[in-house]
Amino acid sequence: MSEIILMGLNHKTAPVQLREALAFTEEEAFTALAEIKNLENIKETLIFSTCNRMEILFVSQECPPVDAVDSIKNFISEYKKISISQFDDSFYTYFGDDAVKHIFRVASSLDSMIVGEPQILGQVKKAFRTSVTGNSSGVILNRLMHKSFNIAKRVRRETGIGDHAVSISYAAIELANKIFSDLTTKSVMLLGAGEMAELAVEYLITNGVKNISIANRTFCNAVTLAEKFNGNPIKFEERQAMLEEVDIIISSTGATQCILNAAEVKKAMRHRKNRPLFFIDIAVPRDIDPDINKISNAYLYDIDDLNNIVNDNMEERHMEAVKGERLVEEAVVKFRRWLENLKLVPTIVDLKAKINSITEAETKKTLGHLKNLSEDDIAGIERMTRAIAGKLMHDPILFLKNIGDHRDHALYLSIARQLFNLNNINGHKADTDLH
Repeated sequence: MSEIILMGLNHKTAPVQLREALAFTEEEAFTALAEIKNLENIKETLIFSTCNRMEILFVSQECPPVDAVDSIKNFISEYKKISISQFDDSFYTYFGDDAVKHIFRVASSLDSMIVGEPQILGQVKKAFRTSVTGNSSGVILNRLMHKSFNIAKRVRRETGIGDHAVSISYAAIELANKIFSDLTTKSVMLLGAGEMAELAVEYLITNGVKNISIANRTFCNAVTLAEKFNGNPIKFEERQAMLEEVDIIISSTGATQCILNAAEVKKAMRHRKNRPLFFIDIAVPRDIDPDINKISNAYLYDIDDLNNIVNDNMEERHMEAVKGERLVEEAVVKFRRWLENLKLVPTIVDLKAKINSITEAETKKTLGHLKNLSEDDIAGIERMTRAIAGKLMHDPILFLKNIGDHRDHALYLSIARQLFNLNNINGHKADTDLH
């Protein structure tokens, strides 16, 4: 009997130290898959390892599932030089439909630390490519993984799971988009050249912004970031003068006091002729004087404002995730039906082979006793016997393909094999590993 099994740990069940200890690089995954193939009763395997999870998906053959699970745990322990007791409590194990559902949820980012994040599908595809390259994936996992890609795309297409900003930098750019509607014609000044600023630049470029100036106390850092994104480095002391020219200011420095005050902004606004000026302060402590919000046509949002937006958006994503869960459940049912039909293949093949062999043998015997038949007569008799064989097989095969979701498929297949005496067809016991 074949069973789809998934086991592993993730950010919900294990601390980062344990996840690091059990993580597989792409090269390690490739060599590990080759070794797992040699384990008894394990047919197909895939290793999925990221900073937030390490999971092994496999198909077990002709043994109690617990034996296969123990084999994989022992393998991990030996490969990673870590005792089972150190990771056993953090491991989860899913069988059958539950394993299928889990991999669908992972690929659709419903199981991610940040629900709806887009990177996970690419990581799953990369893990699958490694398995295929190492010849560790077969009929069942190939179908399962392609279905996981399809459901992931459908969840993203038919829900709003990825529509709302859930990072501070992204929320800042989303706000700017709402205020100006078209960012492609706007100019931006970044104050600070750290990680938050770099993320903000990436989002700005994605939204079509071309005119980006970058100021930093250490000028060479501003030059480095500007070169990376084709921006314009400016001296930190030029920031007040730039207030008259730019439309958006994003500040994320490590200053201990305000680097832009209300008086400086009020002075700049007189030269802007009522053109709005948008400030996003993602620094702690704050970089920008909160009194700027009192100035006409000046808009200031700090990190608390952005956090509120992120929290609201996370709630929106989780609401959309409910729709995604429904799509996943539907996909699990469809995959189960495919798997049940796959189990029918050996029985149907054997049934056709037996009936065809009987009709061919009897036809040959009969034709041997009939003399003076024309070639057309012989061809006609052969067509008739083939048609009779096809009609005889039609109803049994149709019944086996439509047993129903609530009946014991293995029982009906066993009865069919006994009824037609298929287990000893051609002198050998038929394959039963899919039953």
